[in-house]
Amino acid sequence: MRILSVFILILCFTNVFAQKPRARDLGIPFDGNPGKFNAITDVAGVEVGYSTIISGSGKNILGKGPVRTGVTAILPRGRNNNPVYANWYSLNGNGEMTGTTWITESGFLESPIMITNTNSVGVVRDAVLKWFVDTRWYKEDFWYTYPVVAETYDGFLNDIYGFHVKESNAYEALNSAKPGAVAEGNIGGGTGMVCLGFKGGSGTSSRVVKIGDSSYTVGVFVQSNFGEKRQLTIAGVPVGRELKDTISIDFKAPPAYVKPEDQGSIIVVVATDAPLLPHQLKRIAQRVPLGIGSVGGRGGNGSGDIFIAFSTANPDAFQRSKNANVVSLSNDRINPLFEATAQAVEESIINAMVAAETMSGINGNTVKALPHAAVVAILKQYNRIP
Repeated sequence: MRILSVFILILCFTNVFAQKPRARDLGIPFDGNPGKFNAITDVAGVEVGYSTIISGSGKNILGKGPVRTGVTAILPRGRNNNPVYANWYSLNGNGEMTGTTWITESGFLESPIMITNTNSVGVVRDAVLKWFVDTRWYKEDFWYTYPVVAETYDGFLNDIYGFHVKESNAYEALNSAKPGAVAEGNIGGGTGMVCLGFKGGSGTSSRVVKIGDSSYTVGVFVQSNFGEKRQLTIAGVPVGRELKDTISIDFKAPPAYVKPEDQGSIIVVVATDAPLLPHQLKRIAQRVPLGIGSVGGRGGNGSGDIFIAFSTANPDAFQRSKNANVVSLSNDRINPLFEATAQAVEESIINAMVAAETMSGINGNTVKALPHAAVVAILKQYNRIP
C-alpha cells in the first residue's frame, strides 16, 4: 500500500510538472501561428534533453552548494549524425559559444548544441567528445569535431565556483533528448537563471509559415538570463514599470562582487525546416534581437547574447568525397521566416518566465516567479486581454 501511495504521488508530481502554464494559457496574445507543440521540436527531427541539478539550501559552502544548475542538449537530427547547414550571430559578446569559428568557416553544424552555466562549458565540451566515442557518433576511424557549448551565468542562486556540473550530467542531457513537448522554466541549463527581474530559465516556441505552396516551421529555444525588471515588456505593455514596487529579487548575501545592472545573458537556438544556406541562416540569427527587444532586452555591455540558427533541410548536403545538390529558398521569399523568428523568440522568453517558479539558492538568495495574476490584470488594464 505504501509503495502504491508513493507511485501515485510520483505520478501526480509528474503530471503537475508537465502541465506548467505557458504564456498563452494566461491569455497573453502573440502574433503568428505556432506548431503542434509550440516548441523547437515542431521542426521534425529536433530533440531536446535536460539534466537538472538542485540540492542543498542556506549558506553557500564552496563545493557543496546550494546547487541550482544543469545542462541542456539540443540535437538537430536526433541520434542521427548528419550535419546541418548553420550559422551564428552575437548581439553582445560577453559570453561564450564554443565551436562557432568552424561553423562560420564550413557552414555546417556537426554536433549537438549544449547549454549550461558559465563555469561548466569546458567539462560539458569534453563530455560531448567522450559521448561521441561511446556512441560511435562518427563511424570513421579518424575524425575531428568542435562541440558547440554555450552558457549563461547562474551564480546568484548557484554555487557556480563549486563546479557541480559533471560529465554524467552532459550524458544525461544527451541521452534523455526526445521529440515532442518540451519542459520549460527551472530546468536544465536554465535552472538557476534570472530574467528581466524575475525567475527565468528555459523556454521554447514555434511558428508555421506558408511561402508559396510550401509550409515551413521555425522553432526557437532560449536559455533566458538577461535584463532588468524596469525593461520587462509583455504584449507591448510596460509590465516591468507597472510592477516596479513588487519585490522580485531578495538579496540575502550577494556574490562576492557587485552585479552590474545589465549583466546577464541569453542563448537562442533557432531551427527551421526551410531550405536555407549558411549565409541565409546568418540572416535568420540576426533577426533574433528583434524578438529580444520586444520583451525589453537591450544587449547591455555585461550581457552575452549569442544565437545560432540551423536548417534541417537538404539532408544530403554534407558530403566528403562528392558534390552535393542542394535546394535554397530565394532571398526575395525569406521575409516570413524573419518575422517568424522574431515572434517565436519573443514568446519563448515569456514562456520561460511564465513556467519558472520562485527559487531560493545560495545564502538564501531568492528570485520570485513572474506573478501571473498581476500580469493578467495589467494586460487587461491596457486592453491587451479582454
